[in-house]
Amino acid sequence: MNWVRKLASKLRTDEPTPAPKNTLSKKEQAALRKLEKRIGYQFRDQSLLQTALTHPSRVEYKRAVGVDNQRLEFLGDAVLGMILADRLFKLFPDEDEGKLTQARSVLARGEQLCKLARKLQLQKAILMSRSELESNGNARDSTLEDALESLVGAMYLDAGMRATRKVVLTWHGDLEKTLSKVLADYNPKGRLQEKIQSMIGPNKIDYVVVKQEGPSHQRRFTVAVRLAGEKQGVGLGSSKKEAEEEAARKALRSLERAIPRRKRRR
Repeated sequence: MNWVRKLASKLRTDEPTPAPKNTLSKKEQAALRKLEKRIGYQFRDQSLLQTALTHPSRVEYKRAVGVDNQRLEFLGDAVLGMILADRLFKLFPDEDEGKLTQARSVLARGEQLCKLARKLQLQKAILMSRSELESNGNARDSTLEDALESLVGAMYLDAGMRATRKVVLTWHGDLEKTLSKVLADYNPKGRLQEKIQSMIGPNKIDYVVVKQEGPSHQRRFTVAVRLAGEKQGVGLGSSKKEAEEEAARKALRSLERAIPRRKRRR
């Protein structure tokens, strides 16, 4: 935690990043106030909140200087990792380093952060260029992930670690329950491979792109997973990886339903 404190102190004491110009419309100001209610925290320094929600495209669009959320994203990533590590360390006193590292990794990965961001409806408050908003850039996974980490960094600078920890853990709710749910859904392709390798061999899994549609910024993929040539699951996603993972989850569920039936026949 010391290096996080030193970094935050340096960010405070070095020549500061220029505060964002007050170029917000009344609608945007209202969106930020509503977001504060949803996240359960009211900023003392409103410029930190505005910076945390400012996508790089907005800076160029409004011809502002140095006010996007990239630096806060860097800080927030470190703070979030520290909060999760501290909580997991206390929550699971008998787990080894490997298990704790995996738990922190799945809770801090992009997919989970995007779920949190959507739960908080961050997309309604993100400040972007008009063209990005028109192409639904505020709902893009990478945008939401960056904004959530930036928000954590902004809270840390505004109120310190204790207040930030309390808010972030509130977002997660029952962390043990959340973790159990997330781990069950973690690395479905790896779990499928492990499950079937003794049955039919690891080289009998194929992922096939069935369909690819939509414009480049809103591409949708349909992928089927075949086990020994037999289709076991079909997944949809905004990337091939996402679609493959969804197909693997469906194949796992299909196998879990089939195995008990086979046992009963015996």
